[in-house]
Amino acid sequence: MAASHKGAISFGLVHIPVALHTATQNNDIHFNQLCREDGSRVKYKKVCANCGKEVAADGIIKGFEFSPGQYITMTDADFEKAKTEKDKTIHILHFTEMRNIRPIYYDKTYHAVPEAGGDKAYELLRKAMLSEEKVAIAKTVIGQTEKLLALIPTDTGILVETLFFYDEIKEMPKEPEQPELNDAELTMAKTLVNSMVKPFEPEQYQNEYQVRLRQIIEDKIAGKEIVTPPDEKPANVINLMDALQASIRQVEDQDGPPKKKRTRKKAEPA
Repeated sequence: MAASHKGAISFGLVHIPVALHTATQNNDIHFNQLCREDGSRVKYKKVCANCGKEVAADGIIKGFEFSPGQYITMTDADFEKAKTEKDKTIHILHFTEMRNIRPIYYDKTYHAVPEAGGDKAYELLRKAMLSEEKVAIAKTVIGQTEKLLALIPTDTGILVETLFFYDEIKEMPKEPEQPELNDAELTMAKTLVNSMVKPFEPEQYQNEYQVRLRQIIEDKIAGKEIVTPPDEKPANVINLMDALQASIRQVEDQDGPPKKKRTRKKAEPA
């Protein structure tokens, strides 16, 4: 698998050559756009706004509009001139606790894989962060974009998460109200939460919608009739406490009757 980016992790005077490989993939079913009338593919062409001719990929350059209709052009060399040596490395700025990074800042995940000669320094950084329960905040330039990063140690390697910058985060359009809760409601909600606690085992989950969609596609290919599954209508529960109690009973029914604890018999005196 080709690397998305190659560079070096830099902290202090230590440089660790690494390659970044994407850690996730999109498994969604992809569709082509077709003409409704004859079913032909709909294609998009890049056309010059002036002469109307189609422009090939090698005939396209980047331009910045500094005034309406006026552009300055940029070459790859221009973008490289903007980079410093620090930009070419994954430069660690500082370390922090993972809980300090709000989930909204996470963007994309990469595996950081050590290149030749970097294994020992890589393992040293991974083990030190893991032992101290710290993650690293870093910056680098990938392509033509500066990225804020979080380096997260795992039991086997280091994950690199690209982070959004502060000014890229949108404010919540409306803050939810925080009505007062009585003790009984909160206790019941905590009971429901604790009754549903299980280990997170990612292999246990699958994209069920994609499975059903793929089955519909296969049925249509085979000329079968498509049957729509019946809707699952939610129960009409109005009272919050009733809803919590019903939810707890539902969880208990799914898990079965509680197991009786085995008690040891006291040893009879000799």
